[in-house]
Amino acid sequence: MRIDLSNIPAIWCCAALLGAFAPGAIAHFRLLEPASWIEEGPLGDPQWRPPCGGSSADPGKPTGAVTKIQGGEKLHIRIREMAFHPGFYRVALAVNSRDELPKDPEARTEPSANGDRSVSGAIQYPPSPPVLADGLFLHIAPFDKDQEADVAVPNINCAKCTLQVIEFMAAHGRNKEGDFTYHHCAELQIRANPNMPIDARFPAEKK
Repeated sequence: MRIDLSNIPAIWCCAALLGAFAPGAIAHFRLLEPASWIEEGPLGDPQWRPPCGGSSADPGKPTGAVTKIQGGEKLHIRIREMAFHPGFYRVALAVNSRDELPKDPEARTEPSANGDRSVSGAIQYPPSPPVLADGLFLHIAPFDKDQEADVAVPNINCAKCTLQVIEFMAAHGRNKEGDFTYHHCAELQIRANPNMPIDARFPAEKK
């Protein structure tokens, strides 16, 4: 089942209104927890290109950070939105390759004087692998603090998984490389809890 934000009247109205008053605004966010796989600037840049940020001009400088966690536990996610646009966040996990990560949320758009502008984005509910959580931090007004959530990690083994955290923005023009979505990733090392069954919904780690 997929839920489109255009089915929520408050989102539809407010997104359109905000887009009309702020057509040139840009939205950025920083991934504060877990540690980002590349160095982030003050606004979280570079974060345009899917699936994990960077851009054609700046692919980003790797941090080498790897967050260790046991399978079946909760992973703390903390983001800071640096510039406002209505929208939501999604979390996904790739075990062996970033090619396993899903495409960016499907956007419903409308024409504007400056080209296509997003009205709403599709949310996967209930989420299914590789998506761990979708529709996080759904908002139509600016945040007044960091946003935090605990997301369940599957009970699997992987030496270096890729956790993707993205922001879908409504009332936003199409970006050259990321359309209506900004992207961050973190690298995880997950060790399965031997007292729990392995989560067979995710691919096995390739040796």
